Amino acid sequence: MGTLRAASILTGFFALTVPLMPVQAALLRVSPQGARRFPHWYHRQVCRLMGVRFSIEGGILPDRPVLVVSNHTSWLDIPVLSAVAPLSFIAKKDVARWPFVSWLAKLQRSVFVDRERRSAVGEATNEIMARLAAGDAVVLFAEGTSSDGNRVLPFKTSLFAAAKPTARAAEAAGPSDVVVQTLSVVYTRLHGVPINRWARPVVGWFGDMEMQSHAWELLKAGPLDVRIRIGAPIPLDSFADRKDLARRSETEIRENVVRMLRSYPDDAEIAVTTPVAEARSAVRPSRSGSVFR
Repeated sequence: MGTLRAASILTGFFALTVPLMPVQAALLRVSPQGARRFPHWYHRQVCRLMGVRFSIEGGILPDRPVLVVSNHTSWLDIPVLSAVAPLSFIAKKDVARWPFVSWLAKLQRSVFVDRERRSAVGEATNEIMARLAAGDAVVLFAEGTSSDGNRVLPFKTSLFAAAKPTARAAEAAGPSDVVVQTLSVVYTRLHGVPINRWARPVVGWFGDMEMQSHAWELLKAGPLDVRIRIGAPIPLDSFADRKDLARRSETEIRENVVRMLRSYPDDAEIAVTTPVAEARSAVRPSRSGSVFR
């Protein structure tokens, strides 16, 4: 039964995706607004096809440029987050060379960052700020890789360099209307059954996991429930620097993920594991990592 389900979903996915790729390519040329919104509609259909059921608290501001800072669990985060709002993603440069996935990422208007070259960070900063100036919502996976879903990995402050200019650059650019919103995502149920910490890696894609086999097994497993909590908008200019932005975003996302994993009420006091302890206990990615690692 699971094999039939996975095969049906894949057949439907390619039947939906392949004819629509030229549509998005045309929109990129003639309608920037349409190119921004069309992937949102498309990924809603993909999630419906996969049986993803949403519980969403809060929302991405529709009328302001937004830097969305998110935790990262799986390749599934891409269609799931894209189904929430019109979004673009900040991706590592290697994604631009991956067969088929690279086409989808480029059509999604992803910003590719070369972390090995300092000069490339400046180029990425210019592109990200241009996107935000145009009113886009851009997603930064601040852990730098995906996790097993049981924890939030320590945020890498270096990743924020491309999104939060230095004080001198910001002063030269003038006041910004960009806001920051955190997005916390947790996969809670598989086929209606609560996902415990031992089963969560069925959804999480990390370490040396091979993407195709992981996707096949996940599609066989059944429909998924996902909880998403979106934070209140905070002006980007209110953060002192990238370290301040990383620290405050990590604290909010870490607390939200713990609350959703353990079903704590919002007013309950919680003990959040420190980033150092998280780093020591986390399963370290080595080869595959994430599509947007």
